[in-house]
Amino acid sequence: MLIKPPPDLPPSEITPRKLFEARRSFLAHTALGLTAGAALWHGLPVLAASRLDGRPSPYSTAEPLTAHKAVTGYNNFYEFGTDKADPARHAAKMQVRPWTLRVEGLAARPRSFDIDDVLKLAPLEERIYRLRCVEGWSMVIPWLGFPLAAVLKEVEPLGSAKYVEFVSHYDPAIMLRRPILDWPYREGLRLDEALHPLTILALGLYGERLPNQNGAPLRLVVPWKYGFKSAKSIVAIRLVEHQPATAWNLAAPQEYGFYSNVNPQVAHPRWSQASERRIGELRKRPTLMFNGYAEQVAGLYQGMDLAKEF
Repeated sequence: MLIKPPPDLPPSEITPRKLFEARRSFLAHTALGLTAGAALWHGLPVLAASRLDGRPSPYSTAEPLTAHKAVTGYNNFYEFGTDKADPARHAAKMQVRPWTLRVEGLAARPRSFDIDDVLKLAPLEERIYRLRCVEGWSMVIPWLGFPLAAVLKEVEPLGSAKYVEFVSHYDPAIMLRRPILDWPYREGLRLDEALHPLTILALGLYGERLPNQNGAPLRLVVPWKYGFKSAKSIVAIRLVEHQPATAWNLAAPQEYGFYSNVNPQVAHPRWSQASERRIGELRKRPTLMFNGYAEQVAGLYQGMDLAKEF
């Protein structure tokens, strides 16, 4: 089902990279000062809970960033509603501490991780990636995370593992009960896609921990695929032998294939994918094959008919 997005934000809402970096520095000092002052006043330990820092990544694009306001206020997270503003309105109900991530299935050492243990698995990187939604709009987002491969390495996938399934949190007490999709939300990748260095687990954006509406406390980011492939608020990662069922593929297999690679040459049954609306820009721009990451990922699909295995 297509939810019609509201008009784009004006170009003035785009945050240039230099201003973002200056903002991070300012916020870091301001937040630390305010937090420290409050902590000293109440006799509490000094903590800066919302801040995350990551080292620069060679995989980042140099394109202008999409405004923080749009990244955190214009979301698809159907568990909290189908309007773009619904997740920001309602996702605060979701408790993200404590949080456990189970990594299980065809692994030599399946285990569970506390979210704070996940943060220690690998150095955080700032990955500035393009995000292309299947609905025809796009953003550029400064994620904070690390390669998913670091988590999979911890559990030692068996030779029989060919795919990776991701399961999102679902709590019917605070989330939609209407069967828009088959809850809980599930997504999947081939194992080689999951191990690719561009595939990350994100724990933050714009220098801060992920907001709930963006998939806190950790989400998948696969930048060469349409955005719905990047599962939010993940509670389980499963190594499996056969291609897993995924939420949108189950709902409309003729519209949403398992791979869902960004491909301007393959139209959605109800609209073209040849161009996109970058949020904050007035004119459409051409969509790039694999969302501009063809040089890094095209080799994964050699010999495949991408119009049939879409």
